[in-house]
Amino acid sequence: MVNWAYAAGPGGAPESSPMWTFMAPMVLMVVIFYFLLIRPQQKKAKEHRQFLDNLKRGDRVITTGGLCGEITAINDQIVTLEVADKVRLEVGRPYIAGFAPKK
Repeated sequence: MVNWAYAAGPGGAPESSPMWTFMAPMVLMVVIFYFLLIRPQQKKAKEHRQFLDNLKRGDRVITTGGLCGEITAINDQIVTLEVADKVRLEVGRPYIAGFAPKK
């Protein structure tokens, strides 16, 4: 039979460490993630929303799929691009990645 009185060690119950020794590194990691990951991503998303809001007819853009074209029509959700003579494609507005280089 095992004597359980000796299993806990000579001090009895184990000592607990202060709560801040656990919380301080966790808070520090959250702050680092915020400044290195979350904040720059939010800033980039805000810039892209402003870019999409300022699109106008005649702009030459590139889509996330890699198609380049000139905007011939635009509304709230759909952008019509002319990618070649008499070839027009409708693309969702959020899928416009940026301005395309001039021809």
